[in-house]
Amino acid sequence: MLGLALLLALGHAWLATWSMREKSTTADELAHVTGGYTFNHWHDYRLHPENGILPQRWEALPATLAGARYPAQDDDWSRSDVWRLGHRFFYESGNDHERMLFAARAMNALFGAATTLLVFFWSRRHWGLAGAVVSGLLCALCPTMLAHSGLATSDMAMTFFLLAALAAYWRHLHDPGWRALALSAALFGGAAVAKHTSVLLLPMAGLLILARLLEGGPLRLGSWTASSWPARLAVLGCSLAAHGAAVALAIWAFFGFRYAAFNPELPGGVFVYPWELMLSFGGLKARVIEFCRSWQLLPEGYLYGLAFVLKHAEARGAFLDGEYSIYGWVSFFPKAFLYKTPLSLLAAVAASAGIVALRLRTSARPDRHAGLLRAAPLLVLFAVYWAFSLASHLNIGHRHILPTYPVLYVFCGALGWWAAQACTGPRSRAVPGVVSVVALLGLHALTAARIYPHYLAYFNPLAGGPAQGYRHLVDSSLDWGQDLPGLQRWLAAHRQPGERLHLSYFGGSEPDFYGIEAVRLPMLPTFGRARPWYWCEPGLYAISATMLQHVYAAQRGPWTAENERTYQELRRNDAHFRALRADPDGRPELIAEISPPQWQAAWNLYESLRFSRLCHYLRARQPDAMIGYSILVFRLTREEIDDALHGPVSRLEAAITRALAARDPAGSRPPAVTPP
Repeated sequence: MLGLALLLALGHAWLATWSMREKSTTADELAHVTGGYTFNHWHDYRLHPENGILPQRWEALPATLAGARYPAQDDDWSRSDVWRLGHRFFYESGNDHERMLFAARAMNALFGAATTLLVFFWSRRHWGLAGAVVSGLLCALCPTMLAHSGLATSDMAMTFFLLAALAAYWRHLHDPGWRALALSAALFGGAAVAKHTSVLLLPMAGLLILARLLEGGPLRLGSWTASSWPARLAVLGCSLAAHGAAVALAIWAFFGFRYAAFNPELPGGVFVYPWELMLSFGGLKARVIEFCRSWQLLPEGYLYGLAFVLKHAEARGAFLDGEYSIYGWVSFFPKAFLYKTPLSLLAAVAASAGIVALRLRTSARPDRHAGLLRAAPLLVLFAVYWAFSLASHLNIGHRHILPTYPVLYVFCGALGWWAAQACTGPRSRAVPGVVSVVALLGLHALTAARIYPHYLAYFNPLAGGPAQGYRHLVDSSLDWGQDLPGLQRWLAAHRQPGERLHLSYFGGSEPDFYGIEAVRLPMLPTFGRARPWYWCEPGLYAISATMLQHVYAAQRGPWTAENERTYQELRRNDAHFRALRADPDGRPELIAEISPPQWQAAWNLYESLRFSRLCHYLRARQPDAMIGYSILVFRLTREEIDDALHGPVSRLEAAITRALAARDPAGSRPPAVTPP
C-alpha cells in the first residue's frame, strides 16, 4: 500500500515538473525565486513577503546552495523593486535561469507529492484501499494539481499545509498524546509561513473545536482528563496557547528572529509601497497590524506582507466571460470551478454524492454521526474556504480555490468503496460497477494526456475547451507568461521571410532570451523599461491572452465613445509623432509650445488607446494560431490594420462584424496549438 501511494505521489511530482521543462518563467515565479534567494542569502525580508516566506525560501534553496549571482544592490534594491531585480537576477547576471527555475519547480512539486499522499491515506481511512486508489489517481492526474505543482509559487504549499494542519488538529482533539499536539502545532506553524490565507485556520479550528464539544466525552491532554466545562476550556486554552506559540516561533524563525525587514548590514532602502498606503484600508484589521507593529509582536516583513495582501484585496482588475470588474463577482469562483474542473472529476463528484447520500440514508444514526465526525476537517475546510472565496474581491485566478480540490478527491473515494462492495456480491453487480469506475478513471487519465503539457491552460468542454479559455478567464487561470518557448518554435516553423512581428507579452520571462525579435507592444510587467516609439504595420501580432483582454490596462472593458473621441484627437498628431521620432532634436517648431515631456505623455496615451482599439478588434477575430492556448497569433494585412486603427469608428465596427461572422462560433475548429 505504501509503495502504491509513493508511486502515485512521485509520479505526480515527476509529471508536473517534466511538463514545465520547456515553459518560460511565469509572472509570480520570477518574484518567488528572487525573493526566496534574497531571504536565504542576504537575510533581508522586504522583497515580496506577501506570498509566503516558506515556499519562497524552499524553492530558492537550490539557487542559494549553487551560489547564484545576485544583481548589484543599487537603486532597484533600495526601492525594493522585486520585478526589476528579478529580471536582472534571471537574465542579466550570468545565471543559468532555466536550471534555476527547473530546480525551483521540482522543489515545489514535492508539496504536490505530499498532498497526493495525504489524499491517498485520508481516503483509505474513509473508503478503504479501493477508495484510496481512486482518490489518489484523481488527485495525481488532475490538470489543476499538475499545473500548480509544476510552478514555483505558494499555492501548492498552502494546499498541503491547510489539509495537513486540519487533519492533525482534529486528531489532536481526540488524542491526548504530546506527539499529536506537537505535530498539530508544527503544521499550524508551517501553514502560517506558507501563505497569509493561513489566517483562515482560525475560524476552521474554531468550528472543529465546536464539533468536538458537541461530540461529547472528556477532553484529554497528556494525563489530564477534563470532564467539566471549566476543565475542558482550560484544556482547549492550553492547546490553543501551544499552537499560538508554535505559529509565532515559526514566523520569527523564518524571518531570522529579527523585527526589522531590512538587514542593517546591507545598503538601506524603503518598501516598494509606504506603510501608510498599505494600512489605508483601515478598520479593525489595520489597527491590529499597527498594534503588532508598534509593539514588535511579529517581524516587520510578515506584518508588511499581511498588510500588502489585505490592501490589494480591496480592489483588483478582474475578467470573467467578457466582463470586467475591480471588485469581482460572487459567481467568479463557481464559474472558474465549472470551467476548469475535468468532466471526469465532476462526474465522480456527482456519483459519489449519490453513493454517500444512499449510505447515510441506510446507515444507523450512530454510524451516520460517526462518519460525519470523521469527515469534519474536510467539511470545515471546504465550507470555510468557499465562503471566504465567494466574498473575496480578489478574482484573479482559479488557483485561489486550489485548497478545496483535495476534499473532492477524498470524497470521490466513495466510488472505489462502492466498486469494492459490488465485488463482494453477485458477478452481475460487480462487473458494471468496476467497469464504470475504471472507465471514469480512464477518461480522467486521457484528459491529462490530451492537455499535456499545457495543464495551466486546461478548460473542459463546458467552456468550449482550452481554445476558448481566453474568452472566459485569463491571468493565472490560463496565461501567466509560460509559452515564450512555444512561440519561438512556432515562429521558426511559420514566420515568413521578412515578416514583422509585434509582441505584447504578459509574464516574467524575457523574449530576447529566446531570440524573439519583435516590435514591443505594451507588456506587463514593464521591468522599468522606457516605452519605444513604434507604428503598427502589417505582419504577425503575438498577444498574450491577458493583454488581449486588457485586464490591467487603463482602458479595460468595451471601447467607449470617450475612448474614441480622445483617440481621434491624438491621431491627428500622428505625423508629428513620426517626425519627433525621426529627428527629436531637429523639430523646434513642435516643441515651441509643447515641451518634450508633454509630447511623451501624449504619445503614451495615444499608444495605450491605439493598442486598446486594436485589441477590441482582435477579440472579435479568430486567431491564426494559439501558442499553448495562452499566446494568440494574428497575421494582419494592411487593410485590417487600417480598419482597426486608421478609420472612423464605423469602419472599426464593420470590421468587427465581418470578423464575428467569419469566426466559428462553436469553436469546433480551433487554431493550431504549439506541440509539446
